[in-house]
Amino acid sequence: MKTDIEIAQEAKMEPIVKIANNIGLTEDDIDLYGKYKCKISLDVLQRNKDKKDGKLILVTAINPTPAGEGKSTVTVGLGEALCKMNKNTVIALREPSLGPVFGIKGGAAGGGYAQVVPMDDINLHFTGDMHAITSANNLLCAAIDNHIHQGNALRIDQRRIVFKRVMDMNDRALRSIVVGLGGKVNGFPREDGFMITVASEIMAILCLANNLMDLKERMGKILVAYDLDGNPVYCKDLNVQGAMALLMKDAIKPNLVQTLENTPAIIHGGPFANIAHGCNSILATKMALKLGDYAVTEAGFGADLGAEKFLDIKCRYGNLKPDCVVVVATIRALKHHGGIDKAELSTPNVEALKKGISNLEKQVENIKKYGVPVVVAINKFITDSEDEVKYIKDFCSKLGIKVALTEVWEKGGEGGLDLAKEVIDVLENEKSNFKCLYDEKLSIKEKMNIIAKEIYGADGVEYLPQAQKQIKEIEKFNLDKLPICVAKTQYSLSDNPALLGRPEGFKITVKEARVSNGAGFIVVQTGNIMTMPGLPKVPAANKMDIFEDGSIVGLF
Repeated sequence: MKTDIEIAQEAKMEPIVKIANNIGLTEDDIDLYGKYKCKISLDVLQRNKDKKDGKLILVTAINPTPAGEGKSTVTVGLGEALCKMNKNTVIALREPSLGPVFGIKGGAAGGGYAQVVPMDDINLHFTGDMHAITSANNLLCAAIDNHIHQGNALRIDQRRIVFKRVMDMNDRALRSIVVGLGGKVNGFPREDGFMITVASEIMAILCLANNLMDLKERMGKILVAYDLDGNPVYCKDLNVQGAMALLMKDAIKPNLVQTLENTPAIIHGGPFANIAHGCNSILATKMALKLGDYAVTEAGFGADLGAEKFLDIKCRYGNLKPDCVVVVATIRALKHHGGIDKAELSTPNVEALKKGISNLEKQVENIKKYGVPVVVAINKFITDSEDEVKYIKDFCSKLGIKVALTEVWEKGGEGGLDLAKEVIDVLENEKSNFKCLYDEKLSIKEKMNIIAKEIYGADGVEYLPQAQKQIKEIEKFNLDKLPICVAKTQYSLSDNPALLGRPEGFKITVKEARVSNGAGFIVVQTGNIMTMPGLPKVPAANKMDIFEDGSIVGLF
């Protein structure tokens, strides 16, 4: 089988101008970045504001495992399949981060014959959005230290600066550092640290802003530090939100590319779902809804993380109402949840599947709590046995859930036709009664308790002393009436990555609570979640190379 990059390099791409024209965009609506990618003007949304939205389809998954699930691949394949059925469809995805690309996880551009292209551009610098976010974030950091150096009129407490520098790379050495060394001319020494760019609040703001002025206002609300009296200091107090927005003037425009089968795909924003809200931008999704009769989008990791945040954060701020949710599962991953070692996953084992399918059952239950119809997609591997496929289909039938086998990695849109038919049947015959899980005006602990019990299946929540103190401070300054964004391991419904399947009898432990006031949510941190990942022993970068003719190898 050819590698993803080999398949992508053989793609017969259409000029992006033609792809844009196919969904009603003119040359005045787009800014070209070469022949095969462009940015879409925000004027398109204003011009189409009275046009009826298309149907919104969210693709999520079970808890991820080393066996793989293929959520982005299914998202792309479903979009291609709908187009094959003559449905005007636009896909909306997140942008990959360079950290995972050169680390271990890989990109977010699909795989096999269900990819977005140009794959190499998308996974590398693309249109520069990540760099713009990094620059805006670090401008604010530079302004904080410069303000202190120039006399500190705001009386910022150097021990309580809460806004960190970022870079779009996995680099564990930068998690905890000291800045300002070298004498008086270099400022005041203090402890600091880096996060990966996709964990930045600037990324979250980009993905939740409705326009450029909204983005600028949200940036001004960022809580950056506390003063010596314990009062909050915001970005607007440093008066750099205008300059930060200026750096983001192009990045706020969604990017248009295409799939291997020339289906239009809007790719914009890329927050991680285990440390941020894990969804592409509201602007990209709204454009997909206006430009297509069907909009297919995805949310990161399992339904307990990305989908919960899509439904409770993104839909709340974007006034979005999903019409159908697709939950992706693989037989291999479900067997892993059933306790089978990765080396044995290719061997048929219905008994292990019976044990692990509880994870799928719980994620389906989670989506149903929001009042949205569900379809299960079995992302097929060649090692899957007929008995295993039949078991899942029978299991879903007993739950009254539609299920379809997909082979989009191997066959592209053709391999997603059965799934597309089931999704269309749901859209035409079932009504979505979408509602958020909780009222954001509840207390932080009440909201967290609802998420932990209803979504994770926990018995309750325990708070470490530091988190207790932080929650009281957030409440003191009336910053608590916001949705919750839980930072949690993606591998388990619990906050312990070793508890697979559908764990019971556990509690969620909250270590830290902080407000992302500009983004508009409260980050509740559980377990040992890193906001700056590290590279593995053998990084993916070691296998990558480029030759004199410009050809690339090793990029997936």
